Amino acid sequence: MEMMKRVVLELRNRAPEKVTELVLDNCRSSNGEIEGLNDSFKELEFLSMANVELTSLAKLPTLSKLRKLELSDNVISGGLEVLAERCPNLTYLNLSGNKIKDLSTVEALQNLKNLKSLDLFNCDVTNLEDYRESVFELLQQITYLDGFDQEDNEAPDSEDEDDEEGDEEDEEDEDEAGPPGEYEEDEDEDDAGSDLGEGEEEEEVGLSYLMKEEIQDEDDDDDYVEEGGDEEEEAEGVRGEKRKREPEDEGEEEDD
Repeated sequence: MEMMKRVVLELRNRAPEKVTELVLDNCRSSNGEIEGLNDSFKELEFLSMANVELTSLAKLPTLSKLRKLELSDNVISGGLEVLAERCPNLTYLNLSGNKIKDLSTVEALQNLKNLKSLDLFNCDVTNLEDYRESVFELLQQITYLDGFDQEDNEAPDSEDEDDEEGDEEDEEDEDEAGPPGEYEEDEDEDDAGSDLGEGEEEEEVGLSYLMKEEIQDEDDDDDYVEEGGDEEEEAEGVRGEKRKREPEDEGEEEDD
């Protein structure tokens, strides 16, 4: 009783329109309801009311965004059709440990079109012959019954499901943004192109410079050759003039 009071005070103190998850396990319901739980919890996605002595769901508030509902270890025996009216977007429903005895009670869940996982473990209905085959036939929208699919593959944990959903959202974002690394490759190609251009420019400058040096060297060589030729010609002229003067000098001596 003391715990119930604390839960009621907590519900009153919190802003219900901001609550997305609510755990009320082991509280005690009064006349099929928990005080403080009402339609104002519009954003509620996860609700757990395990072992609260619920006998029916007639007073369950409308929770249109609720996806996961834990109702294990109560005394619910019927009236499941209310779930499709109050919680139409349920994907997971745990009714294990309740007083559900026959398939007609389960048939009321057919209107939960988004339901993927149903748990009836420890209910009397599980003792029926061909129980699993019959439930899968009745509720063709579900994938997992009591934690396993029709091929006996175990259902993933809730955390794994959330991770998968997050990964799918990330993949969608990546697809919208373009293949990963596309822009990096473009940048690398641009950098490589610019580097190559700079290298070619440097190579051209170097070649022109070398050619200019070679031309200059050739001009210097020509100048050197021309200067050397002039000197040789002058030397030969001097020698010729000297040879010419020598006979003239000999002739003058003989006259004397």
